[in-house]
Amino acid sequence: MSNATGRTAPGEAVQTSQSTGLRRFFAIDQSAQFVTWAQSSTGRLVIALGALAAVAPHFGVWAATIAIIAAMAATAKSDWRNPALFSATWATAFVGTATGDNDTLDNIVAVVAKENLGEFPSVPVAIFFLLLLALATGMTLQWVRRSPESFLARRPLLSMLALEGLLCGVGSVDLVHGLPRAILWSAIFVLTPYLWFIPYAIVDQRAKSPGPMTLQMGVLRPFWSPSYLSFNKGAAFLRKHLAQNPVDLAITQLKAIKLLLWANILFAIRDGLGWLFEVPLPIPSVERAIDGFLAGNPYSRLIAWTALIVATARYSLQIAIWAHLFVGIARLAGYRLPRGSWRPLESRTLMDYFNRFHYYFKEFLVDFFFIPTFFKMFRGHPRARMFFATFMAAGVGNALWHFVRDIDLVATQGFVPTLHSYASYAFYALLLAIGVGFSQVRVSMGIKPAATPIGRLYSFFFVWSFVVCMHVFSDGSRKHTLHELLSFMANQFGVF
Repeated sequence: MSNATGRTAPGEAVQTSQSTGLRRFFAIDQSAQFVTWAQSSTGRLVIALGALAAVAPHFGVWAATIAIIAAMAATAKSDWRNPALFSATWATAFVGTATGDNDTLDNIVAVVAKENLGEFPSVPVAIFFLLLLALATGMTLQWVRRSPESFLARRPLLSMLALEGLLCGVGSVDLVHGLPRAILWSAIFVLTPYLWFIPYAIVDQRAKSPGPMTLQMGVLRPFWSPSYLSFNKGAAFLRKHLAQNPVDLAITQLKAIKLLLWANILFAIRDGLGWLFEVPLPIPSVERAIDGFLAGNPYSRLIAWTALIVATARYSLQIAIWAHLFVGIARLAGYRLPRGSWRPLESRTLMDYFNRFHYYFKEFLVDFFFIPTFFKMFRGHPRARMFFATFMAAGVGNALWHFVRDIDLVATQGFVPTLHSYASYAFYALLLAIGVGFSQVRVSMGIKPAATPIGRLYSFFFVWSFVVCMHVFSDGSRKHTLHELLSFMANQFGVF
């Protein structure tokens, strides 16, 4: 959230910047010879094969093959684009669900085991609800086009969350058990990954010229990012960033190859860090460091701090890796999307870090939490308005997204135990929201970090000290309570 609307996109400036030194050697997208070559049949084939080699180790062979073929087909002819996107997206969804390559089937199996149902047809049930979701979503989008002033059209995210909450509430009551409970939770597990994509599609239906339905459905959890987070912000955003001519397309696809290769280099660095600090060096994982402290046999503070720094670095690399893979495939399909993670080490404020570290997650929070709050609350108090809108995004929206992502725990453990195990992340979201909120207000007041070398060094240590200290609460582990984590961090600071 770099301003009132949070629209600063990481990496956009590099599209026109001139490279020097080593960067110029790799700046194939700025070479007229490479751009011309990328428009030839041979160039497109080499690009496709290179992308497949870069993506297959991480997506799997069949998913990577579908993604690369669809991306290249979408750019071959304009009439092929929407059918290619639609076919690849839903082929990925159905095949991934049937083979268990996504977590939907695992979640259904876990509930079936809890209900002791034995030979429950998990795959057919999952496929049935996925088909029902596709049909229902298409009909809903058509209805929203005809009823743009309906509550669903005006409040899509609130409507989807209400539906999710209602289904989970019914599935959690004691009266629902056995086969009905397994079927209900199967429907919830199929719906949940699409919960954050459907609102973008609904919003686009209210535009003056919404995209065709094949495009709307084709980018609903698209094949290039089979995750719970939208790395495309809906069809309207994609239309805005579509390459407009052969030269623009060639440059975009060359940038795609560079980004996919960079993702693989980051994979190697992340794995190298893991090996270095797990084999030759006596650096434990953060979880082991906490366990040692709780057992009364703590590691030294230096080793524990090193464990936290290494864990933060590996997590940051993981976010960048998947963002680069997703955006790289989208660029291969001709969409000039901004990078999902852009030089977070250069962040000078917490607000800047929030924008650089996970751009599309930040954009989701801005679109559905920051903007609605900013334009309705505290209109006569600009600083309170800015802080509260930022708090709703970085705090409430952040916590809500992560809680819903792990909704399977409500089915298997119950609502109260799941909420209790979520306390540490809620604490993390609270402190992050306060920090980013104050950072946003300071920038809006014109208070900026010093541009001197000392000022930049201070900014780096301030931002990343905060990030490292908070990582222990945000690493996704539910093994330790908030009290145990607070005690561990207090010990790290020598409180006891």
